[in-house]
Amino acid sequence: MSLNTSDSRQIDLALAGLDARRSVPPKQLGEPAPDPDTLLRMLQSAVRVPDHGKRVPFRFLSFRGEARHAFGERLAARSRERDPDASEAVFEKDRSRFSHAPLVVAVIGRFGPDEKIPESERFSTASCVCFALLQAAQALGFAGIWLTGWLAYDEQVDRWLGLAEHERVVGYIHIGTPKLEAPERERPDARELLSEWKPA
Repeated sequence: MSLNTSDSRQIDLALAGLDARRSVPPKQLGEPAPDPDTLLRMLQSAVRVPDHGKRVPFRFLSFRGEARHAFGERLAARSRERDPDASEAVFEKDRSRFSHAPLVVAVIGRFGPDEKIPESERFSTASCVCFALLQAAQALGFAGIWLTGWLAYDEQVDRWLGLAEHERVVGYIHIGTPKLEAPERERPDARELLSEWKPA
């Protein structure tokens, strides 16, 4: 049953979840995180994305507890290998990347050869999963942010994650309970972005 689209209040209520979406920096994400069962339920909603050819071009890898700090130590060491002349502040930033939010979920894209579905479409599907997971987190009272950074494009990090030849990180989704209400920022005006095609 469709909504009464002449009733703006009904429309606003229906779209409130999307309208309220915010990114919350990892430093502002604390305990609790979704427990394993809740995370699985969130992922079950997040996988309901457009997927041309039903390829399921994604999988998940979660980081909790001490594993987050151990991964951070590896990132700091790798950061030093990549740029030995960088400041200690840079290495410390990399060391603590996964230590703030109590849960980090890596969304890993799977992009092997495919004669029918272009990689760009499969990447779009995996990207939709990242956004849908953020929406699922917020719907349950959590918050999160989608990050990448150099570690999403580094071959050594890929090996630590156990990525196969045709896999790569699409996003690291940091999830937790917000410590404060994220401020709204300026958003694009859809009226300035929409045009209607008409035949010449």
